[in-house]
Amino acid sequence: MAKYEQIADALRAGIRAGRLLPGERLPAEDKLAVRYRTSVPTLQRALSELVAEGLIDKRHGVGTFVRTPRRRIERNNDRHQWEKDRVRRPKAERLRTGSTEHDTGLEVTDLAFHAEYRDATADEDLASVFGIPVGTRLLERIYRTNCRAEDAPFALVHSYLVHDVVAANPDLLDAANEPWPGGTQNQLYTIGIELDRVTERITARPPTVEEADRLGLKKGVSVILLRKICTDTGGRVVEVSDVTLAADRTELVYTTPLKRW
Repeated sequence: MAKYEQIADALRAGIRAGRLLPGERLPAEDKLAVRYRTSVPTLQRALSELVAEGLIDKRHGVGTFVRTPRRRIERNNDRHQWEKDRVRRPKAERLRTGSTEHDTGLEVTDLAFHAEYRDATADEDLASVFGIPVGTRLLERIYRTNCRAEDAPFALVHSYLVHDVVAANPDLLDAANEPWPGGTQNQLYTIGIELDRVTERITARPPTVEEADRLGLKKGVSVILLRKICTDTGGRVVEVSDVTLAADRTELVYTTPLKRW
């Protein structure tokens, strides 16, 4: 193991064990270099590793600080059945919690929610997924939800519905009705649609400048790209969502029950 990796491991262990507390300022780089018997460039390389992992912040002209952990997300494959089970529950029950609360363990009052609706048209990609002609009118919903104690949202979400399908209920065209109790599955239920399955395709890549800024990502942190495709009981794709998640605060957990011999 290289020297900078050994140093990064030691500092990482100190942070995770609580010996270095959130908000605590680390010693100056030259003093840390002496402590670990290394050069300042090697020490700086170790610190860069921890910055990329979101464990520390380097503030120009001020110092290096242990970062206060942001709320993590655990997104598992039970969430869609959990949401479907709530679709026909009383409104008061649906109002108490949603999928973000499910993923984060937070309460509704802990969250700040923003929704924007706009007209869109199906490009070749979306037309292919929906099985509709290119240029078909869509409703694009843009969602941003963050913990009130933090500035950056948990994810960047763009959800697409076929406009003529959801127009059967005019309430589904108005962003003022968000956050909708029971989420998308309940919205679809109001127009007689029941989901049969949800397919999620996952990739990863470096963020764009805009994504890094909006998600509050440090240099070196990737984004997870999740495309969610919802299919109804008749085999028709009824919703497509593109979700961009911060890799330093998101854990994807998929448990697959196996049939016994």
